Formats: sequence, structure tokens, C-alpha cells
Amino acid sequence: MAEQQELKKSQPKPEPASSKTEQGKLVVVNGAGCIAGRMCSHVSKLLLQGHRVTIVNSEKAVLSGHRYKTIELYKEHLEINSATNPVHGPFHPRRPDRILTKMVRGMMPKRKTSGIEAFKRLRVYISIPDQLKESKMEFFEDSKITRPASYYITIGDVAKEIGWSGEMRGSQ
Repeated sequence: MAEQQELKKSQPKPEPASSKTEQGKLVVVNGAGCIAGRMCSHVSKLLLQGHRVTIVNSEKAVLSGHRYKTIELYKEHLEINSATNPVHGPFHPRRPDRILTKMVRGMMPKRKTSGIEAFKRLRVYISIPDQLKESKMEFFEDSKITRPASYYITIGDVAKEIGWSGEMRGSQ
């Protein structure tokens, strides 16, 4: 029995499937025309695998469903607050980049160290920042919209309806 334990200790551990150079890779995801929930689930997987992920065009990501019902559900969600003092939270995001960040956070083990470290590797931007214009944009094939655009509502439109006062910049 003791010999088996010593053998287990002396054997080198196999390396994970992804190499170390690929593990810290920067992945830039274009959110335009992607269903937000599906895209965020892929992003959370990449983050937990050790990649650094940047989402651009967050205001152009879409939510599926009836337009007015979706807006109404978000407005109802805004009414949830502390019974004693609303200053104590919960705080509801109104900016498109913060909405997507919170979606990804909900799909990760946010109280474990692996989830905390992974969440630090996420960046979400409205439109495309100048430093990322030349980088290769990726998207996930199964998160692209399949029906006409009228079946979806963009996160930017939802944000405008719930109180975001920012502007939607033109795409390039």
C-alpha cells in the first residue's frame, strides 16, 4: 500500500490539453448580432480555461423574445431593492457593457478563487476601442441570430429604455 502511494507521488502529472502559450491567449469577441446568453456561456467557458476575453460591440448583442415583454421584465427587475434602505443595493446595471458583464458573472463560480481569477480576465466594451480595431474579431457560430432581426431586441435598446443615457456609436 505504501509502495503504491510512493509510485503515485513519483509519477509526473499529465499536462492539460491546452498548452501554456495558448492558455493566456487574448480572445476578442464581436458581440454584434450574437444572442447574449449563448455568447456569454461560451465566454465564461473560455475565461475558466484561462484565456483573457474581450467583448466588443456589447450594445449590439441581442436578446431573443418579444420586444415589449423583454423591456417590461427589465423594468420590473429594477424595482427590486432593499426593504430597509435602497442605498444598500442590490444595484442594477443600465449600461450595455455592465449588463453583459453581469450575465457572464452569473455563469461563473463567482465565490471560488477560480471564478474570481477568471472574472478578472474579462473586459467588455461599448463599440470597438481604438487599440482593438486591428485585432482579429471572433464570434461563436451557434450564438449568431438565425431569424429576422425583428424577432430580437439589442441590449443597447433595452439599456436606453431602462435609463442608460449614453449614445450608440456607429460601427466600423
